[in-house]
Amino acid sequence: MCGSLYVTHSIHYRVSLRCGTRAGEIFPPVPAPTLVDVLGDYRVVNLAHVNDPARTSLYPGDPEFTATTVATVTEDGYHLRLLHQGEHTGTHWGAPSHFNADQPGADELDTADLFLPAVKVDVRDRAVDPDYAVTVDDLRAWEAVHGEIPPESAVVLHTGWEDRWGTPAFANLDADGRLHQPGFSLAAVEWLVATGRLGRRGALGTDTFGPDVGVDGSFAVSKLLYREHRISLEVLANLAELPPTGAWVLVGGTVNRGGSGSPASVYALMPKDG
Repeated sequence: MCGSLYVTHSIHYRVSLRCGTRAGEIFPPVPAPTLVDVLGDYRVVNLAHVNDPARTSLYPGDPEFTATTVATVTEDGYHLRLLHQGEHTGTHWGAPSHFNADQPGADELDTADLFLPAVKVDVRDRAVDPDYAVTVDDLRAWEAVHGEIPPESAVVLHTGWEDRWGTPAFANLDADGRLHQPGFSLAAVEWLVATGRLGRRGALGTDTFGPDVGVDGSFAVSKLLYREHRISLEVLANLAELPPTGAWVLVGGTVNRGGSGSPASVYALMPKDG
């Protein structure tokens, strides 16, 4: 057999199997590729909060989030905890079945649905109004500066709400128990869908509990978004690191059979000079 065989252990060796060469001849070590080699001109940024029962802000009515130690290194030789939480605890993604029973669950999505080009729409100046709803004009004004939103993108709102994480100001409940958080207007999302910016796949993202304005108890935006293979990325963090354009988001988490979503690790791959 002719060619080269790469054998991986602590370092990589190239064992020659080329014709006319002694079998097993060892050539100089070939270094393993580094993350820099793999990503090239891109860097990775974490867009998820650390899940911590002592700090995680919970949507009103969601299951209590607890972590119970069931084994320790001292007593059992290993460390293990039992987590009790909802599928939408902390930073998470939602599957279409979350609001539409006839739409795909978490296990029915494609891998490509969780790896999307991302744009960031910074509305922190308008989110001083906690009931602000992003309009079509807002999105058109953003495109006038940054160019058209690519098809089937993750359109991420940066409201500044992540700074309230772990405090009552995150839910921002009024005396009647209603949420007050900024989000997308229904007209804006209808425009994103109708123009293909949100296509069969795509996402809305936000650093709040969800894409709807908090006071909209009908969840009109979510019901429109969660169809076909579109998802929502919610309670995102570190959005100041995300550039307006040029990044991709990669979403991970538990894929439960029939699941409505999952607590998630969300990573942005973005140009180093972005």
